[in-house]
Amino acid sequence: MISFVNVSKWYENGTKSVALEDVNLKIESQEFVTLVGKSGAGKSTLVKLMIGEDRPTKGKIMIAGKEVNRLSSSELPELRRKIGVVFQDFRLLPKKDVYENVAFAMEVAGRPDIEIESVVPQVLDMVGLAERAHHFPDQLSGGEKQRVAIARAMINRPMVIVADEPTGNLDPGNTWEIIKLLMKINELGTTVILATHSKDIVNALGKRVISMDQGKVIRDEKNGKYVLS
Repeated sequence: MISFVNVSKWYENGTKSVALEDVNLKIESQEFVTLVGKSGAGKSTLVKLMIGEDRPTKGKIMIAGKEVNRLSSSELPELRRKIGVVFQDFRLLPKKDVYENVAFAMEVAGRPDIEIESVVPQVLDMVGLAERAHHFPDQLSGGEKQRVAIARAMINRPMVIVADEPTGNLDPGNTWEIIKLLMKINELGTTVILATHSKDIVNALGKRVISMDQGKVIRDEKNGKYVLS
């Protein structure tokens, strides 16, 4: 479903700064993949290229049969509706309540009001926030904010959820609640790509582990462990 073929990304700022180098990988439908590596290893660059936020310097990225780096700016929104993204810093709209934050993603996608009114409560119930629907972000805990972000990411029924360090700002209790939720989403048929620094999470999951270092994929193992020092 997702493939990177000889993908490199570098930036010219006086000197050549390499973010990714000759990355080749394939992620199948309904997989749960953990992406690990130290800061600067290339994980976030990989995510940006996947959602079309940046373009590779060379190579190609295919998602659901389409070459991402050849899509026009008018074609990218359709791709992004197929990929739900969850960030470490939540990125909620502060002046909208929980319901409105999640509904907004459907509004942008042009969904009719009757569908929004039906689907948003279902998704909020799934993430355990039905009773917090009319609370604003500043009234929520960190774990609740991240569950809103996950609800927003999955509201348009994407093929894949990309979670970029989603537990980086959370305490251990909330961390595991978020991981359980991502596992539940995966069990329902959505591909999940989880970028994380946490050895405990990776080793507890026992899923496929793609390890990165200095812009390269250095290890790719099914049922792997976090073995970077």
